[in-house]
Formats: sequence, C-alpha cells, structure tokens
Amino acid sequence: MNGQLEGLSGLARTVEAPLEKPGIPLALVTGGKGGVGKSTLALNLAIALGRSGQRVLLVDLDLGLGDLAVLLGLSPTRTVEDFFEGGRGLLECCTEIEGGVALLAAGSGSGDLARPDSARRARLAAELHAVADRFDVVLVDSPAGIGPDVLAFAAAADCVLAVATPDPASITDAYGIVKALDQHATRAGIDVPTPALVLNRVATAGEADKVAERLAKITARFLARRPRMLGWLPESSAIQRATRAQRAFLSTSPTALCTQNTTRLARRLSSLLRLGTA
Repeated sequence: MNGQLEGLSGLARTVEAPLEKPGIPLALVTGGKGGVGKSTLALNLAIALGRSGQRVLLVDLDLGLGDLAVLLGLSPTRTVEDFFEGGRGLLECCTEIEGGVALLAAGSGSGDLARPDSARRARLAAELHAVADRFDVVLVDSPAGIGPDVLAFAAAADCVLAVATPDPASITDAYGIVKALDQHATRAGIDVPTPALVLNRVATAGEADKVAERLAKITARFLARRPRMLGWLPESSAIQRATRAQRAFLSTSPTALCTQNTTRLARRLSSLLRLGTA
C-alpha cells in the first residue's frame, strides 16, 4: 500500500498558519485523482441541502480550472477570478443555481489561479468568514489530490467527505487522503477530522459496506483512524444522462436511486454538522 502512494507527492512540506474558520459549518468534498465523481456529488449534494431549506454557498476550489459551472452549462458573469483580481466582493461573484444555492465558480484556464498561494487561501477564508451571516453552510468542492489548498481547507472544515469508487486505485487514493490529512495535522499541531467516506459507482449497499470496511481496517491499522461511510451512489444511467444534459440529476431524475441516496446523504451531513431545520 505504501509503495503505491509514492506518487501522491502533493503534500505541503512547510507549516503555515491555519486558515480562519468561516463561523458556520464547512464541509469539504475531496477525492484522490480526478474521475471519481467528486464534483457531480458536490453539486447535487449542495442542491439537496438547498432544497431542505439550508442557505448554501458552494465553492469551486479548483480555482483555475473548475467543473461546477460546466456541469450546469453555465457561463457565469463573474467568478472567483473577479474576486481575486477584479476587486469584486465575494457575494458579487456568486451565481444562484438550482435549489437557491449560491455558486462561487472557478476561473477558466487561469494559470496563475491554478498555482497554490497561501496568501490567496487566507484571503478567501477571511471573506468566507465575512459573509457567514448570509449562509447556513459552506460546501467546498476541492481539487483532486492532496495539494496545499486541499489540506488547508480540510483543516478548516468541520467535515471532510472523501469520494472513492470500488476501483483499487481509488481506494488507495482514499487511504492517501486520510494519511495526508493525518500527517498535516501532526505537523501543524492541529485537529483535522477523519474523512467520512462516500462510495460512488457501487452496485449495492452491501458492496459499499464491504469496500468501506476494507478501507477502515487499513487506516485503523496504519494510521489509528477509522473513516466511516456516510453514503453511497450507484453506477447509474441517470447520472450519465444528467451529465450530458448539463443538469443536476436531482432535477432530471427525481425518483432515481442516485437522487434518493443523495437526499439521504444530505440529511446525514446536516445531522453531522448540526444544521438547524429550516
């Protein structure tokens, strides 16, 4: 297992001051490499939370090349690029999407924003704190991997959701995420939550339980951490159709299993974050 993780080299080697917490619950959705369905889950989970009455700020943290606006077929008038480089306030740069969710979309092909920057991270975190009274929860869709932006915002989060598939490489990446956060916490002398696991593209609840238990045993043995499974999504043609149509599958397939499970996941996350009932 450890040999397979040598390629996950995005770990920050220097310790910087922890980010300012936003003052409201923050959940970070992350994954090892791309392609596990992380952004699709983040989008639909945000909409499910919004439909339950929560005021949701959805942040695309892949600042230079994000996917959330693309998943909805949007070309936002303003993005996070306008916040950092155009002198606009964060709220001015948000776009309202389905479910009443406010989306802070990423830039498109900005090489500068794609580079990690501690001052930029601190500025974004401070602005999230400044607008906290406008929202009930912040949901952050992180870049793939374990780079400095991911680790810093994971440390500021109340809950980290690690998305994985049953593919062995994806499970190895999920272990790598738990390990990276554990090492980051040790270096920085802070508490970082053990990620909760969301399994994607599984056939049944039984398969999801088996995959989650296998990962939990490995992390418990080597890291003394035991992530629990918060939910799972099936391999679904409904998700594929929604992706091609650039819509949320909660809207295109309201009765599908993927929608039911995402709604259930939103309730569990609300309970975990102790969000009030609207």
